[in-house]
Amino acid sequence: MEAAAGQAEEAAAPFLDKFQSQRYTGGFNPKSWEQEFDKIPMFMKKSPAEIDPEQNPDLACLQSIIFDEDRSPEEQANTYKNEGNEYFKEKNYKKAVISYTEGLKKKCSDQDLNAVLYTNRAAAQFYLGNYRSALSDVIAARKLKPNHLKAIIRGALCHLELKNFPEAMAWCEEGLRIDSKEKKLVETRAKADRLKRAEQRDVRKAKLKEKKDQSQKEVLLTAIKERNIKLFLEASKEEDEISDGLGEMSLNGLSSDSVTGTKIYLDDNGNLNWPVLFLYPEYGQTDFISAFHEDSRFIDHILVMFAELPPWDLERKYHSSNLELYFEDEAREEMYQLNTENTLLQVLQHQRYFVKAGTPTFLVLVKQSPFSKNYFFGKKVHRLK
Repeated sequence: MEAAAGQAEEAAAPFLDKFQSQRYTGGFNPKSWEQEFDKIPMFMKKSPAEIDPEQNPDLACLQSIIFDEDRSPEEQANTYKNEGNEYFKEKNYKKAVISYTEGLKKKCSDQDLNAVLYTNRAAAQFYLGNYRSALSDVIAARKLKPNHLKAIIRGALCHLELKNFPEAMAWCEEGLRIDSKEKKLVETRAKADRLKRAEQRDVRKAKLKEKKDQSQKEVLLTAIKERNIKLFLEASKEEDEISDGLGEMSLNGLSSDSVTGTKIYLDDNGNLNWPVLFLYPEYGQTDFISAFHEDSRFIDHILVMFAELPPWDLERKYHSSNLELYFEDEAREEMYQLNTENTLLQVLQHQRYFVKAGTPTFLVLVKQSPFSKNYFFGKKVHRLK
């Protein structure tokens, strides 16, 4: 390396002579001396990202001396290591990775140097967020130098970031057998242990919640079956096909794209409360009741919903006394008009009503309106008592 440094100094001498001659022959510009100095490799504040021999012939010359292929693999690998370290100090981790990689490509016989190159590249990869690549490098470093403490520390940190908490603790234990007072390992082991316990606690909580949810779902399904309410599976080709699996699917609540996420539930008195959707096909509007008690009458909700006319009712015809409620039997393409004095439970128990996606749905239309007549044209309409 001393020989290489001497060669670099010799190569820089002509550039200094050139600069000095310019100064004393009138070519020196006092206003641009900093820029002039920055063109000389020895005084550059920062090297170019890419060295172009035509634009930076002096720097290209020095580079060819430093990375002379005639030098031994060990010398070349060490030069790349030093270059990578400089990039690392500048936090230019991508270039640091490239330099360390070039050093490893030299396949030098110095196993300690190769272990350092792997460990340093792991550090650069770590700061780039490439934790698995970093872990692979420290494993390679330890194959060459099993007790390489920096590699062990970096490996523990990688496992910590990858949430492999038991492995992180194991690596810390290995490192502490080498140096029992290594602060970073002590701190990392404590953090990994804390996070492992938190993770285990969260897993236990999740399992308990899952068990509780399943129990509640089974209670709901039993309550629905006891009331002879039918649940509809969209994919079913048999219109009366009901199964336990169907019940579980429907009890997941509204469809996955619903913004409410409201679900059916049993209250403290053992009564079902349903999310109910009202559709107004004439205007493409909807109303949603998140908890419709099964023993509540439709008229009670209608009176509240239409205590004031909705803003979209420009013709001012949606008065509670002027409305009719229906549900559609899609399989038979028939309509059923509700008696608004009926409760939700009475309607849900009708032999032709099927609850879809856990959400009973009803149509609201104005009596004898032109839209209603057109909507019912060609359809059979039944009236519930």
